[in-house]
Amino acid sequence: MTRHLSSFGIRLLVIAVLLAIWQLWTKSSGSIYFLPPFTILADMRTQWFDGPVSHLWLTSDAIGNVLPSLGRLLVGWAAASLAGIALGLAIGRVRLFAELAEPIVHFGRAVPAPTLVPVFLVLLSIGTPMEVATIAFGVIWPVLLNTIDGARAVHPGHLETATAFRLGPVQRLTSVILPSAAPKILAGVRLALSLAMVMMIISEFIGSTDGIGREVLTAESNFQVSVLWGVAVLLGLLGVLLNLAFGLLEHQVLKWQRTAA
Repeated sequence: MTRHLSSFGIRLLVIAVLLAIWQLWTKSSGSIYFLPPFTILADMRTQWFDGPVSHLWLTSDAIGNVLPSLGRLLVGWAAASLAGIALGLAIGRVRLFAELAEPIVHFGRAVPAPTLVPVFLVLLSIGTPMEVATIAFGVIWPVLLNTIDGARAVHPGHLETATAFRLGPVQRLTSVILPSAAPKILAGVRLALSLAMVMMIISEFIGSTDGIGREVLTAESNFQVSVLWGVAVLLGLLGVLLNLAFGLLEHQVLKWQRTAA
């Protein structure tokens, strides 16, 4: 416990030192492109976190842009994760399906997701469905590939034990294959969460009526340097919070492995 607190204190000290260096350097340089961190944080508070208590201190700008972006990110990531796990298990365990589907998988993963944004725009028009589809297509691949690898790496002894106990296909899947493949699956899902934030911004660059990506384009066209820095900091904070939340979930899901070890 003491060691964890000491490590946490060291990390806070490093962050404080870096912020101090950033503050002093930007103040002395006087550059209009590199703003002091406290100026950026003050502008962020005014723009997004200066609302009424009834709205959890969120301003109308945050409610109208940050929350929709976060919703699209989570929906696209969840859809890609579910589809990637289902397809990955099928490809990893069914040889005929693997022979048919793997060439398509390798072709699809080689296509840069941003190049398909105009395609989704034509098929789904401007709006949330297009943005969610772009996010889902861009992030499904690490989940799919890790699930395939995890499903194929199940220990043969575990499968033989399942056969000896005459477990049915559903029991074999839920009691043997999924638990064995869970670490690799969750690693892919975690990577997909990071990619989802990138794809969220890209999907909102084209024809979006709201969202963080649209805020970036508006700030760029109006030369609002403080807003651009604020968006970068906000995305970093969102990434840290989402990663921490997923880490807690992963810790609970894989608790049985630590107990077994």
